[in-house]
Amino acid sequence: MAKVDVYKIDGSKTETFELPDHLFKVKASNDIVAEALRAQEANSRITYADTKDRSEVRGGGRKPWKQKGTGRARHGSSRSPIWIGGGVTFGPTKFRNFTLKINKKARKKALAVVLSDKVSSGLLIVVEGLSDVNATSVAAKMRKALPGSDSSAVIVCAGDEKVAVRASRNLPKTGSIAAHSLNVRDLLKYEYVIASKAAVQKMIEVYA
Repeated sequence: MAKVDVYKIDGSKTETFELPDHLFKVKASNDIVAEALRAQEANSRITYADTKDRSEVRGGGRKPWKQKGTGRARHGSSRSPIWIGGGVTFGPTKFRNFTLKINKKARKKALAVVLSDKVSSGLLIVVEGLSDVNATSVAAKMRKALPGSDSSAVIVCAGDEKVAVRASRNLPKTGSIAAHSLNVRDLLKYEYVIASKAAVQKMIEVYA
């Protein structure tokens, strides 16, 4: 089993913590991590661009001029795409679907691969608890005392440690997330992962 040191929020070491191999010692697989990240990015994409076709543009109910006898080209509506102010042909619409499907097992394996890489690289920092991190100043002192203070880090909290999420919200290069909401994108975005023992137990319970 993989082992990591456990720290207090003041930076002192207290013990070693054993991590199960099936979640924290998984063989690297860049392909499955890339697939999970691609699916997460696609599924969180919001379609802002939305154009109107000729049936949605206001006006144009009346024929501009009679069919014959004017010497001009025949037209049935001033909302035709070839008219100024007309509809858009083949433009982007809000009904576009960018979602990608990924199997639940594959998503969990990708998460295990990234967590395993954090452990093997010494980038997973386990602390005894985060309940005392109840203010931004306390969170800043903890970041300074723990390894990786100059690097980016995401703080992973258990359910009863949500106060740490609010306390670390305004810190530079620092993110926060609940253990049951852990995902590949957040793990890859930040270099270090700071997790409480309770959060690690929750991760084992949810993702193992």
